[in-house]
Amino acid sequence: MKRLSLMFAVVVTVAVPVVSQKPRFTIEQVMSSPFPTNLTAAAKANRMAWVFNSRGERNVWMADAPGFEARQVTHYQGDDGQDIFSLRLTPDGKTAVYARGSELSREGNVANPASQLQEPKQQVWAVEAEAGNSQQRLLGDMGCNSEDCEDIRLSPDGRWAVWSGGKHHLWLAPLAGGQAAHQLTELRGEEVDPQWSPDGRHLAFESNRGNHSLIVVVDVGDNGAVSGQHYLSPSADRDFAPRWSADSKQIVFLRRGGAENHVPLIPLRPQSWAIWLADAAGGQAREVWHSGKELTDSLPPFARQSLAIDAGGRIIFASEQDGRNHLYMLPLRGGKPAELTPGDYDVEDVSVSGDRTTLLYTSNQGDVDRRHIWMIRLNWFDPEPKPGMITSHFVVTSGNTAEWSPLMLADGKTIVCLGSSATSPAMPYHLSGTSREMIGSLPKEFPAAQLVEPQIVTFKSEDGLEIHGQLFLPRERKAKMPAVIFAHGGPPRQMMPAFHYMYYYHNAYAENQYLASQGCVVLAVNYRRGIMYGRAFREPADGGWRGSSEYKDILAGAKYLQGLAYVDRKRIGIWGGSYGGLLTALALSRNSDIFAAGVDFHGVHDWSALIGRREEGAEQAPDFEAAMKLAYESSAVATVERWKSPVLLIHGDDDRNVPFQQTTDLAQRLRRRNVEFEELIFPDEIHDFLMWRTWVKGYQATADFFAQRLMR
Repeated sequence: MKRLSLMFAVVVTVAVPVVSQKPRFTIEQVMSSPFPTNLTAAAKANRMAWVFNSRGERNVWMADAPGFEARQVTHYQGDDGQDIFSLRLTPDGKTAVYARGSELSREGNVANPASQLQEPKQQVWAVEAEAGNSQQRLLGDMGCNSEDCEDIRLSPDGRWAVWSGGKHHLWLAPLAGGQAAHQLTELRGEEVDPQWSPDGRHLAFESNRGNHSLIVVVDVGDNGAVSGQHYLSPSADRDFAPRWSADSKQIVFLRRGGAENHVPLIPLRPQSWAIWLADAAGGQAREVWHSGKELTDSLPPFARQSLAIDAGGRIIFASEQDGRNHLYMLPLRGGKPAELTPGDYDVEDVSVSGDRTTLLYTSNQGDVDRRHIWMIRLNWFDPEPKPGMITSHFVVTSGNTAEWSPLMLADGKTIVCLGSSATSPAMPYHLSGTSREMIGSLPKEFPAAQLVEPQIVTFKSEDGLEIHGQLFLPRERKAKMPAVIFAHGGPPRQMMPAFHYMYYYHNAYAENQYLASQGCVVLAVNYRRGIMYGRAFREPADGGWRGSSEYKDILAGAKYLQGLAYVDRKRIGIWGGSYGGLLTALALSRNSDIFAAGVDFHGVHDWSALIGRREEGAEQAPDFEAAMKLAYESSAVATVERWKSPVLLIHGDDDRNVPFQQTTDLAQRLRRRNVEFEELIFPDEIHDFLMWRTWVKGYQATADFFAQRLMR
């Protein structure tokens, strides 16, 4: 293989400090902090709630303004792999509703990582906020096997809970109890994303029919029975993301093309889409905006999460038409949208206040490597600003921290969020002026004082593309230290110089800190195909199975490490999970001369085995054979004969994202070529490990493997 040249462009001059030896921490200690998810708030009370995952025990917690004293309201025990998700508070904040259980496979099997003799269930529960566990009520079984339907919605009056459950239909249950959950609808297809009208009399939802999808509106009576239903301008397209106007009279939704046959696979194609507005009662709908025809006009990944109608009757939506993910405002009558968030950055989380007058969003505006919160007063925004007008945009957080999942409490002024820093893990916060105050406390054993702050670096790939990364340096300086590259999964992810907002990468960040504490330099690489650097960066024409151009950035990271005086260029390894496992396997199969060892968590090793699963209508494509050949050549198995370095393969055999056969196949290929490999297989675990002890065991094995191969 032709050796790649590298141009260095390091932004930060990195000095390795010499400090006194301190006691090292353990994997268990750096992963001891509870991880918060599902942050939510009551519509009419200054109360917030979230889920803490503490060493595998998931429980609901709450806090009230202004004191924000955290209290636990459920008391589940044990690292059993049973998650809590779709947490909601009733408008008065007195009742929390949530789903508990593990994910379902396409065949309807519940994940059972603890290998219990009886299969666990997905169930919907309600708990009184003041009474705790003694007042828990089972509302019904969820039985849902789609990410879109892991979503409970409470009626505006707090009387009913609706969710997409068994047999892909909507189920309804009274929160007061005394009546079992009952099936509300029975249409063809998967019924997902239910949305209550603000007056509580109607539900709009998506009916996914596979090759097309429809928006349905049903009328719900006081007794919880359906009294009528109709479709909104049904078509041969895919309609999704219904959102109500404040007066319950109109519904906005998104439309993109339905299934199409004989479409070429290899070239990237624009995916046009449109915004439609419907009369909720009559069902007639019309197009109010349509995207362009360039690649940048394609449906953005955050389209569903960003769509809303504000108090003034204006549509808020996301678009990448200028190459970055930004928010726009559109009058209901249509016309030219006004850009709400112009600039060289991307928007991620979006939330609108209960009164629809304030919008909170997170972005990397002014800080490309982190997330911070910004606020827009929608009722102050004018698409044609005049001199002397009061600004409608405000920065809420900044500095060497990261924040996500912002929410406005019912008082319209108190903001809560989740956040972290380089040495402090994710926790809930409430914002006070320009400062943020932690809600709850970290475990005493968490080694915050022993962690390092990663340095932000950039370097150039072979083709001149600038790549960002975070460099973890051991506290003890040595003349020549081993180093490893960390490749994230996804690939639409971005690693930050702080504990991550996703559980998977929050754990990975802890592992990188642990490796650094063991005397290993770690470089986390934000390779192309990741987010927050623009659509062109995320969607290269030759990325993924179409040519694996992102591997150039991993190789450039290795070259960057080789250029550091304190790194032993002969002791460079690589590790990663999922897509990061794919890149680990590519590195070892193509460049065992550079990468001395690797740890591959549930990686993809043969793209050609997945084309039919990933690409719609693949076998009917006119370039199917060429696509299969290109996919194979873009995979690690194509160059496995050049694989010389040892590898540790880690995989759960109930993985629903990456087929377990990707690992069984690679193991046979390595064995035939006498390549040294070890394996750590977790029976009944899924892709995103459900049990805390699985993560601990996997990360300890990773550290031990590198200690034996790189640190001796």
